[in-house]
Amino acid sequence: MADEPTKPTQASLNKKAATKTAYKPSRVSATGRSARRFAIRLWSVRHARSLEWFYARFADAFLALHPLWKTVGYQRAEGPVKFVEKHVKGFLFDCRMCGQCVLSSTGMSCPMNCPKQLRNGPCGGVRANGHCEVEPDMPCVWVQAWTGAQQMNGRDNILGVQRPVDQSLRETSSWLRVTAAVAANREATADSRAAQ
Repeated sequence: MADEPTKPTQASLNKKAATKTAYKPSRVSATGRSARRFAIRLWSVRHARSLEWFYARFADAFLALHPLWKTVGYQRAEGPVKFVEKHVKGFLFDCRMCGQCVLSSTGMSCPMNCPKQLRNGPCGGVRANGHCEVEPDMPCVWVQAWTGAQQMNGRDNILGVQRPVDQSLRETSSWLRVTAAVAANREATADSRAAQ
């Protein structure tokens, strides 16, 4: 019995059958991204309350510029605003430019960094140390989101159910989209009051 050969597993057969090449895809996983990204993301979560305060003032200032955006044209403003937004949010939150930013609801932890891109809480595979089941070196985005949300004034916003990602908004400016929506609501409210 001890002399019987062990039967190879399907995983070992697949590994042997895979073609060996010098090509290795870069930046295809969170582990492939530098650990610096995790450090900056974690800093943003630790300072969620300060970032929430700053973003509220920034959103007000951006809304005050609505007449400028309207004059220039939101479509023409999209390019330069998106460039700035992508680099600022990319640095602070490792932003994926989904166009539907929910950082103010998720404790300044971007859910698009989840390898499964879960928008409404963690999967069932969060490790005991609070790290991701898919990327063991990465802290779970949703564990961090809960930690950050507890520091914020709008801590209960994390309990709201997020809509699925609208892929048609990918690589667009959520700053401009939100500003245009708020301005349109204000104008509609002002028009209805004037009509009364």
